[in-house]
Amino acid sequence: MNRLAQHVNDLFKDVPESEQKASIMQEVLQNLEEKVWDLMEQGKAEEDAINKAIVEFGDIEDLTKELGVNKSAKPGKSNKKNNTKLNLEYSIWGSVLIIALFVFMNFYYSSHVIWFVYPTFAVLWWPLTMYFRWMKVKGESKN
Repeated sequence: MNRLAQHVNDLFKDVPESEQKASIMQEVLQNLEEKVWDLMEQGKAEEDAINKAIVEFGDIEDLTKELGVNKSAKPGKSNKKNNTKLNLEYSIWGSVLIIALFVFMNFYYSSHVIWFVYPTFAVLWWPLTMYFRWMKVKGESKN
């Protein structure tokens, strides 16, 4: 049954210490032990019963939500900020490539008329909106 205790400790390692955490850990451990005893009474070997109980229990997403823990976000880091910066960089490089394509098409197929400027203005809205979004998220993170 030490393996069950270790499994419960591993499940709750990202949850900050509190009385609520301790009581829920104890309850989860108790439920897992009861499940193992039930499976052993049905004829399963102890190791098989432990494995089956762990698999059937699954993860603890609902419990961590109840405790108010966000496991996906790391403390001190903002995934949203990183994503907006990445989106900005992607939009800049994408816009440069699209504008380069327009310039090539303009001078290769119709060099007597300069038309690439017009779609360039439309394409520049993409990185411009990503820049303002990045600035908004950056300003929110300072506050």
